[in-house]
Amino acid sequence: MSNKEKYIQLCEEKEIPLFMQAWWMDAVCQDVDSWDVLLFEKESQIQGVLVYHWVKKFGAQLILQPVYAQFNGVWIDYPKRISLAKKCKLEEELMSDLITQLEQKRLHYFNQNFHYSITNWTPFKKNQFSSSVRYTYVLEDISKPEKVYKAFTYAKQKHIKKSEGKLVVDLDLSAADFYDFHANSLAQNRIKIAYSKELFMSIYNASMKRNVGQIMSIRDSKENLHAALFVVWDKQSAYYLISAINPTYKSSGASTLMVWEAIKFLSDKTKIFDFEGSMIENVAKSFKAFGATKKLYVNLTKNYSFIFKLLMLLKRKK
Repeated sequence: MSNKEKYIQLCEEKEIPLFMQAWWMDAVCQDVDSWDVLLFEKESQIQGVLVYHWVKKFGAQLILQPVYAQFNGVWIDYPKRISLAKKCKLEEELMSDLITQLEQKRLHYFNQNFHYSITNWTPFKKNQFSSSVRYTYVLEDISKPEKVYKAFTYAKQKHIKKSEGKLVVDLDLSAADFYDFHANSLAQNRIKIAYSKELFMSIYNASMKRNVGQIMSIRDSKENLHAALFVVWDKQSAYYLISAINPTYKSSGASTLMVWEAIKFLSDKTKIFDFEGSMIENVAKSFKAFGATKKLYVNLTKNYSFIFKLLMLLKRKK
């Protein structure tokens, strides 16, 4: 069996995070040959993996984060009741082995985000990978929505109370209409949508096939569309994947109501609600107002080619 075939089977057996699932990588990469996986195996057991997305650019081989996959990188299948010392030893051995495999690929450039559960990336730093810290914001437990609501700021609660009598949630917006709504909402601010309809349909269809995705929209009594959201989830976490807000109704409270409705909808499907984070101060402030906890995750990069580094610098200057 190939690494990918073994990994596809592993995904059926283990609770691997959504964005690292084989089917998700198929959906976001679209070309199934543009992603692969490295395995760390002992005694015929897979103890860890590194999932990655291949890109060819300027004639160079790159590993990059695919659009709408917040993280890839390393996943570790820790033994139950493992001590801290043995945990650290396993991480060192496993990551060092995966790095050795990775660097046999004759890469020009590497850039990946790791899930916030990966808190030890020392072997990568030892091998001259550069690291930078990023943040996501999560609600740790949405199983009891009313308890979550109490942690919202007064302003958020006020928005919800104000909008509940005037706005309603709709679960029937089509994927094509969602995409068009997002594109048109951005266009009103002279912003071009950053992803294709083909990519969105690939993600949407794959999610709906597995019953782990939902489009939610907020309308008023005249059927005007104020906001829309596409959420996806696995057994551990839901993700605030794509949201769209009509600038005409940006003060209606629809965006806050939409989050509240999503939390209620997801409360019996998963445990965590991940806002997917932002380094933008105002966006982060809004997420924190829902009572979300800040989680640190790491972005790792390594440039293997001076020529490619030069080409990137020249491109940025244009």
